[in-house]
Amino acid sequence: MSPSRIALMVCFSMNLTGVAPAQAPLHQRIDEHIQKGLTAAAPKADDAEFLRRVYLNLTGVIPSVDEARVFLADKSPDKRVKLVDQLLASEGFARHMTNLFDVLLMDRRPDKHVKRPEWRDFLHKSFAANKPYDHFVREILSADGSDPKTRPAAKFYLDRDGEPNVLTKDVSRLFLGMNLHCAQCHDHPLVDAYKQDYYYGLQAFLSRSYIYTDKATKVSILAEKGDGDVTFQSVFVPKITNTAVLRIPDGKPIVEPKFDKGQEYVKPVAKGERGIPKFSRRAQLAEQIVGRDNARFPRATANRIWSFMMGRGIVEPVEYDHPANPPSHPELLQMLSNDLVANKYDTKALIRGIVLSDTYQRSSELPKGKEPEPKTFGVASLKPMTPEQFAWSLMQATGLIAAERKAQGAKPNEAAIYAKLSAQVPAFVAMFGSAPGDPAFNQDFEASLDQTLFLTNGGILRDWLAARPGSLIDRLNQEKDVGLLADQLYLSVFARLPSADERKDVAGFLARRTERLSALQDLAWALLTSAEFRFNH
Repeated sequence: MSPSRIALMVCFSMNLTGVAPAQAPLHQRIDEHIQKGLTAAAPKADDAEFLRRVYLNLTGVIPSVDEARVFLADKSPDKRVKLVDQLLASEGFARHMTNLFDVLLMDRRPDKHVKRPEWRDFLHKSFAANKPYDHFVREILSADGSDPKTRPAAKFYLDRDGEPNVLTKDVSRLFLGMNLHCAQCHDHPLVDAYKQDYYYGLQAFLSRSYIYTDKATKVSILAEKGDGDVTFQSVFVPKITNTAVLRIPDGKPIVEPKFDKGQEYVKPVAKGERGIPKFSRRAQLAEQIVGRDNARFPRATANRIWSFMMGRGIVEPVEYDHPANPPSHPELLQMLSNDLVANKYDTKALIRGIVLSDTYQRSSELPKGKEPEPKTFGVASLKPMTPEQFAWSLMQATGLIAAERKAQGAKPNEAAIYAKLSAQVPAFVAMFGSAPGDPAFNQDFEASLDQTLFLTNGGILRDWLAARPGSLIDRLNQEKDVGLLADQLYLSVFARLPSADERKDVAGFLARRTERLSALQDLAWALLTSAEFRFNH
């Protein structure tokens, strides 16, 4: 393009003051893209539905009864914006993002080489500081565990034992939006765009890595050999052996320097020692993944975060981004990707834009007439709580958190409260979570018999419904007005006020029971085990 042509284009993009016009806020641009072609849509969610949804999405726990009362009573027109900003700045946001990305990146694997508290501390500090996401991923893909300061980030590699095939599959699906699992033995049988040489080109960055344990310290790190190529055959063409080209999918090949035999390492390696190669293939991987030349990374990141907030991706499933599975809104996904890069991978800004949009704030109640297709985002999607959300929300609703706070006296230590109550979460993960090593966040939901018995006959929920000081049952038992009691119950469990019929049901149920405390516990239990509580909607 000629310089004069470029200058002309710049002139037309400027206003009369010579300043480029400011873009509309992200949430407005999101709505503009979604509105195109939308023929049916649900109405805006009421305050109670929005309140519960945004608390679960941004803090991983439903609001307390006091938080619900304050928000629902607030008449200011900008209260939703203020609430979103408050939650994004809260400790709860960093805690929730820690839970989400712990599960996302580690698939609930058991500890092997890096202790989980160290890893979670790394995650928590990263999200509390709003670390740019590309820096965050670069740290994970660069760490080998040799430096104590960066060792927690190496859990991603180390607790997978540095196994090249496992890492190839997980790096591709988590950071590139490409599930290359079925391209290991041949070109993907269902996805034409996923080729076998994609798989092995990516594996070539990781194939030389191995777990090395220092004899003196007994500390394991991810070491790397200085040579060795990756070869592969298709099971359909077994007589032809191919040598992998070092590159990520759609990336440019990396030219590896050649060294004479025995000169591959920084210094000679004695038997049993760890060698440090002059050229590290694995060291190239982080830059190849998060570098500016890789358009897949911001696209996959934007789609993943959208999915976390909206219940489904613009490309759905999020790990199968390919031409035969195009995005529902290609221009929107490109805009979000560009915005993420322009804002230096500020994930908090991206999340803020999504949750402030009318698209996010639609009701989950289907509109009358034509039902919108899920991919149009014309109605809020129903999705089950994660096991962590479920556990913390039950603790919130039953007043276990409030009771623990009250037990600490005038100056409760919030960090200590959550540290203590965290011991309650593993039982829910074991019952409701995915199997260790299996990708999580499957939106399909069907309660098993074991899960039902866990809630109906298990001792955990029954114990949380005891009348300890500050608990839900204690508060209900002290309330003599049945109408106010119903309000307290529904605000605590559903973050909304009961309907007139629900108030009558509560009054009628209590009138029929002679043992008040037992009746209150049964009433609360029925609400806590309902579908309305179990789902984010």
